[in-house]
Formats: sequence, structure tokens, C-alpha cells
Amino acid sequence: MPITPTKKIWMDGELVDWDDATIHVLNPTLHYGWGVFEGIRAYATDRGPAVFRLTEHIERLFRSAHIYFLEPQFTVEQVIAATKETVRVNDVESCYIRPLMYLGHGEMGLLPVTSNTRISIAVWPWGTYLGDAAEENGVRARVSSWQRISANAIPPAGKGTGQYINSSLAKVEAIKAGYDEAIMLTPSGNVAEGSGENLFVVTRGTVYTPPVVDGVLAGLTRDSIMTMARDEGIEVVEKSIVRSDLYLADEVFCTGTAAEVVPMVEIDDRKVGKGVPGPVTKRLIELYRQAVTGRLDRYKEWNEYVRE
Repeated sequence: MPITPTKKIWMDGELVDWDDATIHVLNPTLHYGWGVFEGIRAYATDRGPAVFRLTEHIERLFRSAHIYFLEPQFTVEQVIAATKETVRVNDVESCYIRPLMYLGHGEMGLLPVTSNTRISIAVWPWGTYLGDAAEENGVRARVSSWQRISANAIPPAGKGTGQYINSSLAKVEAIKAGYDEAIMLTPSGNVAEGSGENLFVVTRGTVYTPPVVDGVLAGLTRDSIMTMARDEGIEVVEKSIVRSDLYLADEVFCTGTAAEVVPMVEIDDRKVGKGVPGPVTKRLIELYRQAVTGRLDRYKEWNEYVRE
């Protein structure tokens, strides 16, 4: 999906023009993928733009940095404030937000930890990752031939830039085969996640999702949906899921900051349930929409307003 440029990008404490937010071609992160990032969204509300679960996203960014030996020169609080400032100066009511920690100039080679850590924050208007019609109509997915990275290969607990080539390979394979999304399995054959989303299965009214030990990211949208489902009286169970569970489910849906909440109505050329978005999925989409736009007092702490 093309990026619509905005006015300013925050880089190491300064707001620079969009076209001037550049790095050198010999930047170590460009060569070796040694960096970490977050995907965050701000939504239009009655009180102006609100960033959804901003503090928790930035805290996870710093946890990812710790995994990858990155030592940022800014605090969590400073990056939170910078994120709000970047949304404000770009005068956007809703947007996607991409904080990135990357390496400055240093040695070229496989020991990038000698480089200094730099930070940028960009924001831009962006539709849903799987397309504007995905929420209403659902998407078609296939199980990928590419395995999800394992904890002892590349740590899935961090959002490292380089590790997402694993997801990209799966996504490209799915699109080229005529599907909308990929589903990745663990090396042992359990269901892990999509190319950029967590997965949920609904069977006989119970919602199941793979546990973190199966190589999935502990997604904040995942956590939000689990919380809202339980608050609605829906049982939510974290358990390992196998491929046939996807085929036999009443409903399957995926969640992520970029994708938001999207039904999967066909997997490996088999209809999921009746082949249309199911009632549990539709109810959770409705609740999520209300929560991110500040219309549910129960979850008001998740909305961090840009203009206080």
C-alpha cells in the first residue's frame, strides 16, 4: 500500500522535513537488519487524535532494543512525548505510526553493536493492512511453505527489522498464489501467526489462540481482543493449534495494529464455517472499533490523547 507523505519526521530529537529524513547507504541496519520497530495507530475521537496503547507500544520497543543490544539515548517517556508531538505537527486525525531504532555509522561487519543507536518516528495516513474490504468480507489465506522463526533462531519476542524477511517471504508466496494472506507454522507444525497478525480460532463459542511459546508475537491488539472477549463473557484459551483446527473451526480471525481485526473466511481452499464473517468475530470488531475511537469508558486508559 503506497505511503502518503506527511510534513515532518522526528529524528533523534529534531523534526525534519519528510524528504530530508535519510540515512547513509552504508548504514549497518540497512545491510544486516539490526534494528527494532513498532507499529502503532492513532484514531480520530471526539477529543482529537488518540494513540491506541501508546505507552505499552513504546515499552515493547525498548524491550526489543534490549534483546538486540541497542542502547537508545532517549527514555520511554521522551519517545512517548515525541510520538504525540509528531502526530500533532503533521495535523492528522488518524494515522499509522512507525517508531524505529536503528544503527548509526559504525563498523561494517557482523558486529554492529559498536554503532550508536538512533531513533526516528514517522506518521502517515494508512488504511488497513489487508485492504479496506477485508473487515466486512473477510480474506482468503493459505498455510505457507515458510516456517515461522523459532526462539533459538531469531527471538520472536522482539520486533527486529531483519526478522521480518521471514514474514515477507510468506506474504509474497501467498499473494503470488492468489490469496490475501499467509499462515505460518512452527518447526514442529503448530499454527503460529500470519505474516503480520496474530491468529484466533472460534470453536463452539470458545476463542482459542496460539500461546507465545509457539513463536507468536505478544501482540497488543491480541491482548486487547482477549480482554474484550473475556469481558463479554466469552471464554478465551491460549493453546497450541494444528492445521486441521483451522479447517474445522466455526470462525477464524486475525489481529494486529496494521490489520486491526479481520475475519479469515477461507483457508487452503476450504471454507471456514459458513464462509462468511461469523458472529463472534463481528462482535469483537464492533467492540474494537468503539475502543480505539474512545467510545468505551471501560477501556479509556488505552486511549492516549495527542492534545491534552
